[in-house]
Amino acid sequence: MIAETGHFALILAALIAAFQCVLPLAGAARGDQRLMDSGRTAAVAQFLFITVAFFSLMHAYVVSDFSVANVVQNSHSAKPMLYKIAGVWGNHEGSMVLWVLILALFGAAIAVFGRNLPHELRARVLAVQGMIGLAFLLFILATSNPFLRVDPAPMDGRGLNPILQDPGLAFHPPFLYLGYVGFSVAFAFAVAALIEGRVDAAWARWVRPWTLAAWCALTLGIALGSWWAYYELGWGGFWFWDPVENASFMPWLAGTALLHSAIVVEKRDALKSWTILLAILTFILAMMGTFLVRSGVLTSVHTFATDPGRGLFILALLLIAAVGSLGLYAWRAPGLRTGGVFAPISREGGLVLNNLLLATATATVLLGTLYPLLLEALDAGKVSVGAPYYNLTFVPIMAPLIVAMGIGPMLAWKRGDLPGVLARLRIAAIVTGIVICGAILLNDGPLMAVLGVGLACWLFMGALSELAERIRLFRIPLRESLRRLAHLPPAAIGMTVAHVSMAVIVLGITASAAWQSERVLVMAPGDGVDLAGYRVTLDRVEKVPGPNYTAERAAMSVTRKGNVVTVLRPEKRAFVTPPQTTTEAAIHTTWLADIYAVIGDPVAPKAGEGGKAGWTVRLYHNPLVPWIWIGAVIMVVGGLISLADRRHRVGAPARKTRSAETPAAGAA
Repeated sequence: MIAETGHFALILAALIAAFQCVLPLAGAARGDQRLMDSGRTAAVAQFLFITVAFFSLMHAYVVSDFSVANVVQNSHSAKPMLYKIAGVWGNHEGSMVLWVLILALFGAAIAVFGRNLPHELRARVLAVQGMIGLAFLLFILATSNPFLRVDPAPMDGRGLNPILQDPGLAFHPPFLYLGYVGFSVAFAFAVAALIEGRVDAAWARWVRPWTLAAWCALTLGIALGSWWAYYELGWGGFWFWDPVENASFMPWLAGTALLHSAIVVEKRDALKSWTILLAILTFILAMMGTFLVRSGVLTSVHTFATDPGRGLFILALLLIAAVGSLGLYAWRAPGLRTGGVFAPISREGGLVLNNLLLATATATVLLGTLYPLLLEALDAGKVSVGAPYYNLTFVPIMAPLIVAMGIGPMLAWKRGDLPGVLARLRIAAIVTGIVICGAILLNDGPLMAVLGVGLACWLFMGALSELAERIRLFRIPLRESLRRLAHLPPAAIGMTVAHVSMAVIVLGITASAAWQSERVLVMAPGDGVDLAGYRVTLDRVEKVPGPNYTAERAAMSVTRKGNVVTVLRPEKRAFVTPPQTTTEAAIHTTWLADIYAVIGDPVAPKAGEGGKAGWTVRLYHNPLVPWIWIGAVIMVVGGLISLADRRHRVGAPARKTRSAETPAAGAA
């Protein structure tokens, strides 16, 4: 009965979404306040019904209700409770329910917390949110019903994919969807603004916090996915340029550009048309990611479904959203009034350069992702686009972007003084030069590593220099500088934190890629091998039981100069339901480097060749690789600090006329 309740709740949510599409739009067109307010009621009601559906599905997983086909296909009675709950979204049908739940959550948040929005704009935004919700609810009900019954019910289920039975993958999808779906709010604001024909500083002030919240969630989701791939897949890396990884990275790049572009709209009433276009494209790229993992066009550990019918349905939704929104943009954008002008060398100019480079980087990743799929669809052969392509295209685009990130925040609005800014950055330049020279002298890796270290140092010192300029450090008493720091807007501090985090990430990526040490060999108990100044010895391999698997667990002593550092215990796990083998890397981190061990298949000596039995072992020493995820967490913290800025929660002040700004005669 609970499953039927969830199914019925989805149907009611779809009906409510249909009303939400129409009534607020009609109210905004006619100036009818009651119709406009109906959008708020519908958004909250839709969220409540989808919440009922989601928890009905979760209940089926928690109690192992194997009369529900979705539970049979993706759960098992012996599965730990965490993965029973995570199994709700560890499959196509359940993940789509989570998708529409988060979409409805954002719609309800606009209804509840968007009281400072103009009534017409809020009504149109909620109507667009209702259209998106209706489309995906119809998709679930027509092709992906998670509440289908199976009769007779089996005694047990088939189990969740073992590589998804991991804490990282339990939390990765919800944050990823918060990011993907969160950009629907920016999309809805853009479409509503095009319908209304007005984009101003207030619009940018309203759209920025929603975009920033989605960007923070997507950043954390990508970081969790990268961390999971690093320790779970056992290949020693954190990013493979997998098409599904790219599918989450592209909206992140576009969303980053959108955040910076919206600043120009808010501060200078410029770049309106471009910002609207970015809001549309960011959500379209997020929908493309939904299509890629559910269409069957990809073979990846990240994909949910291989049903072409479902893929065609989502492709149709993607095309309708793209053609409709871009068509509306082509019709209305030329009529948007342009704002203030600015010199090429200015804060606005720096943000425009930022946007151009991010847009180019997004296009580069898009080409590398879709080109192999297009060739295969045209039966023109198969090609593999991997790290070499991105190293030659993406990295050269990001290098000047990082240079500009150190300069842009110090430029003045409207017209900047580049020589003056460079003079104020002289300490940053000197420190960067010293670091580069030191890297050249000590470098035993590629020359590109020196460039990466230099860029990271430049960005780090540039961000600190900009903050020092704001608080006039060493030019006024320290107490006064600290007072100025305490009164800085949170958005300014958040920007500095985010730029510092980017420097940390760049340094972590550079060091781990350039100076990684790797050993792949067959080891028997008692064998030892040297790795980056450490001695790794295989002590033993033993069988151990798990909650729903059996494992071969190795014990590997790590010593340095005769002193024991740690004991690594990598595992090779064999699951019965479903039958699959996975690896569990053992990682010892010093926060400056990781020692990483993976145990593989047993190796028997070849007949007539002697030797002894052993196991295939992969050992890595990854310098500074923890800094990648430390930097990602710092980046999210920077975004949250910016989100705490009170200016994001109030409307933008009206622009004063020149006469209003001039004091009255005789005023004190």
